[in-house]
Amino acid sequence: MQTLASFPFLRVHLHTGGPISVLETEWLGFAGSTDFRQALTETMRFAQHHRVQGWVADDRRLGPVRPKDLEWTHAHVLNPLSLMGLQRFAHLESVEVLNRLTIDGMYRTALPGLLYEFRHFTALAEARAWATGG
Repeated sequence: MQTLASFPFLRVHLHTGGPISVLETEWLGFAGSTDFRQALTETMRFAQHHRVQGWVADDRRLGPVRPKDLEWTHAHVLNPLSLMGLQRFAHLESVEVLNRLTIDGMYRTALPGLLYEFRHFTALAEARAWATGG
């Protein structure tokens, strides 16, 4: 695993040891709208550059996310991943109940239009194994 970027609220990792390249977003806490969007925009550049086919979204420590930022994520992250050839998206839910409900609502709305497989996980090792094709 290689760390591509590190912010106070997010680490971005790349896994290349399995059958497919996988990007992992490890949220560490709250990010304001500007930081949240800038970090995800940079992460999308990494995804495109490395031609990732898997993504692990570790939202367990993610702080509150505003609805407008979730709408932005749907439009600028989840939908474009379909066009980039992503195959698997593994999600670890936030431990914060309200955050979990809000983010899960965004995923439920997005799922019908996505071209990749999406699964929820409770264990990071299982999410990584599945996302890498293991």
